[in-house]
Amino acid sequence: MPLLQVYDPPMCCSSGACGPNPDPDLVRMAHDLAWLRHHGVDVERYNLAQEPAAFVENPIVLQELQASDSSCLPLVLIDGVVVVRADYPTRERLLELLGMDGDQA
Repeated sequence: MPLLQVYDPPMCCSSGACGPNPDPDLVRMAHDLAWLRHHGVDVERYNLAQEPAAFVENPIVLQELQASDSSCLPLVLIDGVVVVRADYPTRERLLELLGMDGDQA
């Protein structure tokens, strides 16, 4: 299975889907990533506020940050290739990028 990595902007918790009024996109993304994990996709997720070393240690992510500051976040990588910048893709888009369809998963 491919490796899906999500590099989030700074958030108060690991998923950003907390507090009294969580962002619906963050809630959806957390559910989609859990669903993908359940279906065998290797998923890693990093929050700039809590895991800054992960951003610095990945040369692709570091280059993106140096080129655009944090406006590129969230970054979504598949097998080390940036596939989405500054947006949380839908589950359907993630499946497409992963080369999967809903019936496979």
